[in-house]
Amino acid sequence: MTAPSRPGLEEAERVELTVDAVAPGGHCVARVGGQVVFVRHALPGERVVAEVTELHRGFARADAVEILDASPDRVTPPCPYARPGACGGCDLQHVAPAAQLDWKASVVREQLTRLGGLTDERVDALGVRVEALPGGPLGWRSRVRYAVDAAGRAGLLKHRSHEVVPIDRCLIAHPAIQELPVLPPSGVSWPDADAVETVASSGGDVAVVAYADGVATAVSGPERVRETAAGRSFTLPASGFWQVHPAAADALVDAVVELLDPRPGETAWDLYGGAGLFAAALAGRVDGARVTVVESAPDGVAGARTNLADLSGVEVVAARVETALARRRITGPVDLVVLDPPRAGAGAAVVRGVVAASPRAVAYVACDPAAFARDVRTFAEAGWRLTGLRGFDLFPMTQHVELVGLFLPPER
Repeated sequence: MTAPSRPGLEEAERVELTVDAVAPGGHCVARVGGQVVFVRHALPGERVVAEVTELHRGFARADAVEILDASPDRVTPPCPYARPGACGGCDLQHVAPAAQLDWKASVVREQLTRLGGLTDERVDALGVRVEALPGGPLGWRSRVRYAVDAAGRAGLLKHRSHEVVPIDRCLIAHPAIQELPVLPPSGVSWPDADAVETVASSGGDVAVVAYADGVATAVSGPERVRETAAGRSFTLPASGFWQVHPAAADALVDAVVELLDPRPGETAWDLYGGAGLFAAALAGRVDGARVTVVESAPDGVAGARTNLADLSGVEVVAARVETALARRRITGPVDLVVLDPPRAGAGAAVVRGVVAASPRAVAYVACDPAAFARDVRTFAEAGWRLTGLRGFDLFPMTQHVELVGLFLPPER
């Protein structure tokens, strides 16, 4: 750990400060003696007592431990573990639900201007806002992965820590998950596990998977679960990837289809295609034209081949996206592209490979505004324009937000 830039500021020190704007990561920005402090459990405009948790060169991190002047958007967190020094999973339980949407929209705007290189006027024209999904802010999470401590107790991690906080219930977990005998009050312990994953699928399956040294073992429920979205049924391993909000898959498919406006006969790429969600939606609208899925995870490849087997024109390529583009495992021309990369984003090489294929339009599904903004800049360097953007609150009570952007080529 590096020394602070302001002599005298020490770890665990408590300082009174006034909180400024929101920042990525569930923080707000404040300043003490000219030094930037990123404060959790606070809201813009509040005066708080903050306890310093980390010191770095040029900035510090802190938790608001006493609220002196509260924001009108402050509420009492419904979960007793959503507080300084306890569970780090929920960043925004102290923020009223409507204000959470504004918080996330502010972060998206800041990243698009600072990292994406867009002007304030361009961001205004996009009409950046974050839409709530049905179901409310609690009881939505259909997949919860619990860490296991040295005593075999399942729990959740402290913020920026490997320390496990034993809990009796996670309030954002799906009700079927909350009823599972996994957490300490049930009397169950996990002496041989590193983590325990619980699943309540949209198809009605409930499963528990234990992990030890990276190996997954089914504990209860089916090894493969059913998910329903876009008018279809998908199957995948209980430990496989699927959106964790029950309404997320349909919301994202609807946004992608609306933005791309697929037409009969158009060809498409579904890059980072997973179990085939977007490919299925596109295939149903291009009337048998070729739809190519690229996925590297073996479970995803197997799932896509099974889930899309009844759709003519669909091809599944088992490869990393950057490899498939660089080695011409997939080749243009192509009309439509869906990009749904992991949190790190697509990256410059993939963006340039997509641009080189000259599609009519690209829909980009992003789970990290910063990574998305960096790719916005790369598209812009090639003359491509971000012409549409929708934000979705797929992760209520947390700082995370999902984006779907539409990129169009240079005007001819």
